[in-house]
Amino acid sequence: MRNDEFSRNLDRLEPEFNAYEPEVGSLPESPLSADELDNVNKTGTTTIGITTNEGVVMATDMRASLGGRFVSNKDVQKVEQVHPTAALTMAGSVGGAQSFMRNVRVEANLYEARRGEQMSMEALSTLCGNFLRGGPFFYVSPILGGVDEEGSHVFSLDPAGGVMRDDYTVTGSGMQLAYGVLEQEFTDDLSNEEAKTVAARGIKSAVERDTGSGNGVFLCEITTDGVDIVGHKDFDEVL
Repeated sequence: MRNDEFSRNLDRLEPEFNAYEPEVGSLPESPLSADELDNVNKTGTTTIGITTNEGVVMATDMRASLGGRFVSNKDVQKVEQVHPTAALTMAGSVGGAQSFMRNVRVEANLYEARRGEQMSMEALSTLCGNFLRGGPFFYVSPILGGVDEEGSHVFSLDPAGGVMRDDYTVTGSGMQLAYGVLEQEFTDDLSNEEAKTVAARGIKSAVERDTGSGNGVFLCEITTDGVDIVGHKDFDEVL
């Protein structure tokens, strides 16, 4: 079919149809203004993602605050499974991050149901970037970690939809403190158990000085067998 014929056929379709857009559900616009967002629960947060030869290790603190001034919850799970071998961390607006995680999980499940195979980490990271760029998720800066046939992957995601892959990454208000630990202790040959210790040390370093981070650590281990998430109130349990 010639290009001009293809264009005329597209014009006959419904106006909102776009053959080049991803097949995802529509998302509503947020009714909240920027000033109103100051009074929603937020996670100042420190979240970490590390690749290893065995998989991926992710770690987060447990604190949520109200407007950055009051600790509203001391036991927030800021890392959740969204795919059989992948997880997302939560940083920023709690409501926005939870909604984002739910939408990513639904789309990953829908992809597997339709195609009979799991979404690759590259495709999942692209989906996350598209959602953040066009969705009503307020300010969130998650980390995506996962394992597929190509190996271990960690992606940092910014609120504008940027997707960057790295061996390790940190997001949140305590990122500078945690990065200092990871820069010193990360190596290419870490096992998952060693990476858990490094990640926990990074969270502990942030908790010591960052008022938005605290109250313990959640550790997430991802392998080809699945996702395992465990919370620890006492850092001595993992250090």
